[in-house]
Amino acid sequence: MSESVADRVPPMGALAVAVVAVSTSAILVRWSAASSAVMAFYRVLFTVALVAPVAAARHAADFRRLSLRDGVAAVVAGVALAVHFASWFESLNHTSVAASVTLVQTQPVFVAAGAAVLLNERVSRRVAGGIGVAVVGAAAMSLTGGGTAAVGGRATFGNALAVLGAVTAAGYVLAGRSVRQRVALFPYVTVVYAACAATLFALVAAGDAPLVDYPPREWLLFVAMAVGPGVFGHTVVNWALEHVESSVVSVSLLGEPVGSTLLAALLLAEIPSAATALGGAVVLAGIYVTTTERAGSAP
Repeated sequence: MSESVADRVPPMGALAVAVVAVSTSAILVRWSAASSAVMAFYRVLFTVALVAPVAAARHAADFRRLSLRDGVAAVVAGVALAVHFASWFESLNHTSVAASVTLVQTQPVFVAAGAAVLLNERVSRRVAGGIGVAVVGAAAMSLTGGGTAAVGGRATFGNALAVLGAVTAAGYVLAGRSVRQRVALFPYVTVVYAACAATLFALVAAGDAPLVDYPPREWLLFVAMAVGPGVFGHTVVNWALEHVESSVVSVSLLGEPVGSTLLAALLLAEIPSAATALGGAVVLAGIYVTTTERAGSAP
């Protein structure tokens, strides 16, 4: 999505589309038989293939003006995004969609904590309380096993991977927060996605999973991951960050666990346990308190 459409597309409407798009990610991952690293690699590689031609054709001058500092920040954001994808995708092999997606969406809490430590931003009592509530909810989800779809009794491991995905997603946001104010959307996401794809390729190469020996169904799923959660999800979110406060974007993305859980119930017959639903509600309440406080204190 180009910045030139900002006058025609309501940012909150674009965010609604992004939430729906990212909600499909967990389902697509569950449908694929490929390894987590391979899925993540092809999702990002195909996303690069979709956005890079637009960036090259319409933003060549912006690439030339990209400073070393902003370029390094974009690469760091890409590496963090790669670890986020690899850990979160793998978590879906061990715990339920409801638990995994809810835990990975604790990233606004880690953004608030990281901003306080790295950017010297003051943390109010309400933000600290919201962080505490979210942590209690996350712990409850982990201790109760994550739902009915846990694989091989390893839900705690899957939940831990989802939390790692949340931490690295927060790193992705913190690294790129200021860059989008100076760098156009397509040059920024092209550098981020390229660095992400290169990191994921290294992870795939270090393992023993095949890189190309997949049936047509798998390739269609890889493309769907790129078009849906990649272009209409992450890329639209990055566009919205220029027009909407980051705290508002974070609150909007709280719709992803709800959307993913509903899709999992409809398409995977995966009904979350009462404990998972309760723990998830506590996590979302904590995130909501944290991000709405940040929205209210924003200048």
